Amino acid sequence: MGNGQSAMVLGLLLPIVHCPLPAQDTTASGVRIGITYAPGTRPALAVVQYTEPGLDSIGVILARDLDHSDRFEMVPAQDAAGFVVSLAADGPGRVTVSLQDARTGQVSLRRPIPTGAGLRAATHAVADEIVRVAFGQPGIASSALLFVRNGRIWRVDADGHGARELRTAGSPALSPAWAPDGRSFAYTAYVRSGQPIVVQDLASGARRVLDGTEYGLNITPAFSPDGRRIAFARGLESGTDVYVSSVAGGEPQRLTSGRGDNLSPVWSPDGSRIAFISTRPGSPQLYVMNADGTGQEVLARFDFGATGTTSAPAWSPDGQLIAFHREVGGVPQVFVLDPSRGSLRQITGSGRNEDPSWAPDGRHLVFASTRAGGRDLQVVDLETGRTRQLTHLRGARLPAWSPRLASGVDR
Repeated sequence: MGNGQSAMVLGLLLPIVHCPLPAQDTTASGVRIGITYAPGTRPALAVVQYTEPGLDSIGVILARDLDHSDRFEMVPAQDAAGFVVSLAADGPGRVTVSLQDARTGQVSLRRPIPTGAGLRAATHAVADEIVRVAFGQPGIASSALLFVRNGRIWRVDADGHGARELRTAGSPALSPAWAPDGRSFAYTAYVRSGQPIVVQDLASGARRVLDGTEYGLNITPAFSPDGRRIAFARGLESGTDVYVSSVAGGEPQRLTSGRGDNLSPVWSPDGSRIAFISTRPGSPQLYVMNADGTGQEVLARFDFGATGTTSAPAWSPDGQLIAFHREVGGVPQVFVLDPSRGSLRQITGSGRNEDPSWAPDGRHLVFASTRAGGRDLQVVDLETGRTRQLTHLRGARLPAWSPRLASGVDR
């Protein structure tokens, strides 16, 4: 991305209030440590690189993961004044990673990494643990994304590595949505009988059709936070409405009725509410309702003449914010709404930017964008305004960011 594009995104993020980074007390491996640094700054961190086989690849992955967390100022080893990550061979097939305070020499974390199968996943997990020790919340390296390209569902790691097409039912297959445990996902499959919602296991590829969606148009599935229900939109001759179906089986429950098209449901993290898009005012706007369909109300009106249709809501993991895209001058841009304050801010401004999805840390957003030429996935850090290109495939759209994935989940 060019400097002009970076400046535009950063300029649009200037209204964000940057809170000072507090000192954190954490406990790791039985050692209680206090991490302190000047408010409003990021602590410096160096990853010592090696040329020894096994150590070099781990060092590269760790450095990239920690850089992508956007919580550290990455510096060369000789300039380390904050923290140093070092690696040491620890017997056949294993490397130990250590996190050390460059000023005191205190080691706050030691973790082994196998150098054989599973090296990347194990390294991502250690990177997330380093972030947790420093800030009290793990990083996002142990996560992945689903997206659609050429009518097929693809998967890619959070660092952009390993993009590959998944075998799914139907063609096209659209709107992938992760289950809360990260072990399965749902999507709309276009087959001869209609467009059912399919739930598919990631490891085995086993799939089944969600009850009540065998026929007709069924789109934009979203798992409830407990993984027991799926909200989706069903299109009939009378219009499109939001339904909820039990993953275990049974007839879907209709939550909206008539009054235009109602679609793109997404659950609040506590499962008590559902945000969705409705055309009942005439143009698509953001609405919210209780999980049983009661209390439907508009949540974010658009400014007639200044902004246009609203689409693709995504609720942040802490429940405080809702992201979506909205047309500005006929071009979709990503916005973030704080419902409690009623404040709305535009996040993007260069190219077409749409279909945002939250990272599990609640500070990063992925979205489909044309700012680099063809449509690819971009990731923005809402704290710093830094944006990076995640995929280089052209044609990527409809991204869905996973929860943090356990080491046993298929990667």
